[in-house]
Amino acid sequence: MTAPVLQSPAPSRKLAMTAPVVQSGAPGDSEFIVAFVLPASVTAETAPVPSNPQVEIRAVRGSVAAVLGFSGRGTEAAFEKRNSVLQEALAQAGLRPVGAPRFARFDPPFKPWFLRKNEVVQDIEESAGLAGQREGAS
Repeated sequence: MTAPVLQSPAPSRKLAMTAPVVQSGAPGDSEFIVAFVLPASVTAETAPVPSNPQVEIRAVRGSVAAVLGFSGRGTEAAFEKRNSVLQEALAQAGLRPVGAPRFARFDPPFKPWFLRKNEVVQDIEESAGLAGQREGAS
């Protein structure tokens, strides 16, 4: 959840709060990208037009990813600890990471820290075996 939420009397379209909020780049880095995941019913073409020119609406191609979820605070140390565990598990499973990990937060800041849900998301190289499992799960 972002705060504050600013509204002006221009024509607008409201969307329900989206989850997760995904961050690319290490949580402590001074430069990172924050992405809000829109509902499946909203496309890049039908999404509200941002009033800030630095905000972009874009479709992101799907990928196969490994995810490690955890509860608690989404601090830099918490993400790094879980990312290390995830990267080790990928290596042991013979899976190859693709790109940098992303960090997903699902809850607003006013939710008690012990009830918050977070994830470390790492795209992985899609093998023939994973492709078959993915299609079968659809």
